[in-house]
Amino acid sequence: MDLRDFINKCEEAGELKRITAEVDWNLELSHIAKLSEEQKGPALLFENVKGYDSPVFTGAFATASRLAMSVNMPSHYSLCEAAKEWMELTIEKLIPANEVKEGPVLENILEGDQVDMNMFPVPKFFPQDGGRYIGTATFLVIRDPETGEINLGTYRMQMLDGKRCGVQILPGKRGMRILDKYRKLGKKMPAAAVIGCDPLLMMAGALQHEGASQYDLMGSVRGTPTEYLKAPLTGLPVPASAEIVLEGEIDPNNFQPEGPFGEYTGYYTDELYKEIKKPCLEVKQILHRNKPILWATSVGRPVTDVHMLLSFTRTAMLWTDLAKMSIPGIKSVNVMPESAGRFWVVVSVKTMYPGHSSQVANAVIATTTGSYGIKGVIVVDEDIEADDIQRVFWALACRYDPMRGTELIKRGRSTPLDPALDPDENKLITSRILLDATIPYEWDVKPVEVSLDEETLAKVKSRWAEYGLS
Repeated sequence: MDLRDFINKCEEAGELKRITAEVDWNLELSHIAKLSEEQKGPALLFENVKGYDSPVFTGAFATASRLAMSVNMPSHYSLCEAAKEWMELTIEKLIPANEVKEGPVLENILEGDQVDMNMFPVPKFFPQDGGRYIGTATFLVIRDPETGEINLGTYRMQMLDGKRCGVQILPGKRGMRILDKYRKLGKKMPAAAVIGCDPLLMMAGALQHEGASQYDLMGSVRGTPTEYLKAPLTGLPVPASAEIVLEGEIDPNNFQPEGPFGEYTGYYTDELYKEIKKPCLEVKQILHRNKPILWATSVGRPVTDVHMLLSFTRTAMLWTDLAKMSIPGIKSVNVMPESAGRFWVVVSVKTMYPGHSSQVANAVIATTTGSYGIKGVIVVDEDIEADDIQRVFWALACRYDPMRGTELIKRGRSTPLDPALDPDENKLITSRILLDATIPYEWDVKPVEVSLDEETLAKVKSRWAEYGLS
């Protein structure tokens, strides 16, 4: 499946709206997308962008049903159910990707004076943004010069001009560690930005996964090998059916101002870290399909499709981490999209021994996924799904005791995108809280829950339509 297949799939399911009225790329497009996403509306295909003859696609992951469809799972799956299946499919042996020699992305190859990103209907999202952002649903392909491993990283990308993009590769990220290796070698880093591809591959690119190819991860979920081709200029593997590929290089000694941008936290954080310049992709060659579709996401305050993306990928990786640690009793995991898809985690567990719930909470922040940016962990009993926020708050109200169930951790790794960090300290350190909202395993006498009669419940369900209830 490529992006066009997914768009058709959304339309067949009644999950797509084609916007044929003329829409301005400057703020209007993003505001329509933002309002639609916040209302859990359909994905949008803007077919008449002012001044352009190619479309823009938004809202891919804004609902749980589209999120499930994008990762090759039934549309009725919840986020937790889809993440669990992803974990089960990728925890064992992966399906290697296949190289091909041709693909639709090679329909147009532009070089030299032809290179001009202004040819695409790149949106400006918010009034305070520093410019137009070509990369909001984008991943960057790079190669580790020491190991030869390929890394796909999702980074925002601002058009600085027609031939340069600022790329927000943050300190400590795998992409920055690879760029540092090129700096030590005295070389520029070849890079290829992919815009518009199989949404499943976009998911894989967002994973914080060390030691495995995201192309292989995608094939394992899809059940068939991923097809890639080597980009003509850089030789980097890119999806054969991508809409747009920007090939070029990043000089590790030439960072440029980038931003500000209305981030997924719902705030601007660039002003707090003015001294941080960003890597700059010098675009040398553009590959694109005929009438390419620019894929974008409106970002901003939760919940939009980017928060669903972040929530799903972090949930899947965290669940995988916990499974590899052999933590027993895990029933469901949820890195909450309402927490910007990053900062709060809920875990449902069947407790089996005293201290089990505390072990789970501590295990979360010990994982690769949980150790970066997480501020809070809530552990609930197995009768509550981790994404049933109504029941989670019930547990916090009626099973959680603040003195007994609270642990504070003073120091943990955070992200410069967290607007709650003290700007005067300029340190990427956050405190953490662990909330145990389970009924203590060791209690001899436990609260008696109000429950429905199973026989009567079955009878009522069988007569539901007869009652005139939809």
